[in-house]
Amino acid sequence: MKILFVCLGNICRSPVLEAVLRTQLERAGLDWQVASCGTGDWHLGQGADPRSCASALRRGYSLQTHRARQLAAADFVEHDWLLAADRSNLAELQRRRPAAATAQLSLVLPYVGILRPQEVPDPYYGGEAGFDAVIDLAEAFAQRVIAKARAT
Repeated sequence: MKILFVCLGNICRSPVLEAVLRTQLERAGLDWQVASCGTGDWHLGQGADPRSCASALRRGYSLQTHRARQLAAADFVEHDWLLAADRSNLAELQRRRPAAATAQLSLVLPYVGILRPQEVPDPYYGGEAGFDAVIDLAEAFAQRVIAKARAT
């Protein structure tokens, strides 16, 4: 399985989702490929937001090696699922989807049956609690993905 998480700038939500799922999959002994990117190009090559890094580290996840990258046409064929953090990024994925795309598109949380909230809120303009909330949602997502994988 190859999953690509997508948010706006690839410095807050998608790298956290990537790091949490990768860590939890490794702990569960599942060999999946997990990556992240942004639809925008504002932060290309930059590390994750320091507030995301601090929040993740407090919970045992490292974002130290993350470097922001932008969505590419090849992502639509190189991954099984492109999972958007919110509706605006899902709409952007749908708009950019090439005719030859094979990847499935979904919002992150509904992909595993989490319907409230349906979106991973962007913590960029908020305080520490918003970054911690992203970790909470990422862990809930990872737990459901692993349970789903074990059931099949």
